[in-house]
Amino acid sequence: MQGFYGRILKINLNEKTFQAETVNDQVYEKYLGGKGLASHLLYELNPPGVGPLDPDNCLIFATGPITGSAIWGSCRYGVFTKSPQTGLYAESYSGGKVAEAIDSTGFDAILIQGKSQAPTLLAIHPEGVDFHAANDIWGKETYETEDIAIERYSRSDRGFRKPGAVVIGPAGENMVSFSVIENDYWRSAGRTGVGAVMGSKKLKALVFQGNRKRQLFDDRAIKKMSKELTLKAKDNPGVLAYRTLGTPMMVKILNNANAFPTRYWSDGKYEQWEKISADALHEQCDVKPHACLKCFMACGRMTTVQHGRHAGLKLEGPEYETIFAFGGLCLIDSIEEIIYLNDICDRLGIDTITAGNLCGFTIEAVRRGKVEYPIDYGDVDAIAGLLKLIAKREGIGDVLARGIKYVAKEWNLEEIAVHVKGMEPPGYDPRSLKGMGLAYAASDRGACHLRATFYKPELTGMIKPEQIEGKAALFLEFEHRLTIFDTLIFCRFYRDLYPWEELEQVIYNITGLKADEETLKAKASAISSLIRRFNLREGLNPEDDRLPKYLHQPQKDTGKVISEEELGRMMKDYFLLQGWDENGNPPAVDPGI
Repeated sequence: MQGFYGRILKINLNEKTFQAETVNDQVYEKYLGGKGLASHLLYELNPPGVGPLDPDNCLIFATGPITGSAIWGSCRYGVFTKSPQTGLYAESYSGGKVAEAIDSTGFDAILIQGKSQAPTLLAIHPEGVDFHAANDIWGKETYETEDIAIERYSRSDRGFRKPGAVVIGPAGENMVSFSVIENDYWRSAGRTGVGAVMGSKKLKALVFQGNRKRQLFDDRAIKKMSKELTLKAKDNPGVLAYRTLGTPMMVKILNNANAFPTRYWSDGKYEQWEKISADALHEQCDVKPHACLKCFMACGRMTTVQHGRHAGLKLEGPEYETIFAFGGLCLIDSIEEIIYLNDICDRLGIDTITAGNLCGFTIEAVRRGKVEYPIDYGDVDAIAGLLKLIAKREGIGDVLARGIKYVAKEWNLEEIAVHVKGMEPPGYDPRSLKGMGLAYAASDRGACHLRATFYKPELTGMIKPEQIEGKAALFLEFEHRLTIFDTLIFCRFYRDLYPWEELEQVIYNITGLKADEETLKAKASAISSLIRRFNLREGLNPEDDRLPKYLHQPQKDTGKVISEEELGRMMKDYFLLQGWDENGNPPAVDPGI
């Protein structure tokens, strides 16, 4: 089957061995690549009940069949494992440039098992992997680690393309439950704690380089599609908005919708939002659009702070989620200070969404007399210090490093802890956008906005935010299509440019596989059911598919609320539309596809 290499690389860290194995075409036909292939491997090869930080937990890197092609939005990779943050299924994606380096090694997936005895770096190439000691870079921050890894282990073999590296920082080394894997300095496989799994295996970095390229079914048609899309999308309002303002434009949009989580999920609007908006970012800093490979949107913001105590600080960002997490939840009213905290998280290798949530939670704990620590809303330096303690796992930081479920129980504050399945929500308040309540509760990896990006239809008038009837059906429509996106590993921001008809054509031109919309939806459903079985096997309970009690209380400033009955109705509808029973149990065996 074209579009796939037809092989995966299995690495055993205990024995320092590796083996390339072929994959049956039937697996690709059923699950495609990316998320589909990796989820199949995780389900089949992970021992049931294995601990997320145990050596036998698989860590899987995967690219999709569109990676390396001329398809716009294709330069992304995925990481799949069992999450140390939730104890359930983990998937996380990252863009930048490194995906094409991973792809050039000629494997559809790279699966790592076991644990090194000492810090290790893996150099992966088409013939397999070389094992290198990494003792002298263990403890270093992410930017320096990436520079050293690429400088030391780049190869000059004839035909080899540019190398790329993925790395962890001190937080991953110390197995902070929400640590990330980073590449291209500022790009992160940021959620579910995949960096902690790398750290548990004593893996500091992986360097990828090769000369392989996928054989596509109709390369000329792919190039023609991409050329046509360039012309069609050049004046697209969404494309222009991302290129002009990037994701920080969502600060204004969510505040206007009373859906910007503020003061640790108490309010739906931040009075100082204009100081941390896209306009503030662009007016007060030097900002240039920055794109991944194979992207004409350039949603990234290459930002240099111009004034104040952080003048000269440069990074790609901040993204909306980082602004919400520190600006809204922690009441920081300076975009430059949010950039500063963003940089700390990137260097240490910490997910900014969870970090901001936990800092806000700590502030509430202090205010309620549950813990003593010198921190309060708006106190940037105290928050910066707390982030560093978390990465080092020192003092109060060691408690927070274990994640929200642990710290809420430890501090007897479970009634205000905002999370689903152990992962904190991003910046879309479900009391104002009720479909996001369904998105959070239904997500297989914990509270997540990206599995269906369901804020889009609610904010643009496709469906009323307060509507319950019919919401699960539209949600599933979005989720199915974006599940297929993840099998190909498409960028989410191309969702409006690749409707079902375009996806069908992409898949046919890449692989030769003819699949209409209903067939692709069946594939998406099969993947969702497979992951659901994985989660049930690993201990998922019906009460995990719910919002926290705190989000069923009204916003203090607007009174908006989502009731347990409303969420229960949407969840029941969702389960039945998926073909599961009313408790979310899928059929024991997938139907043929």
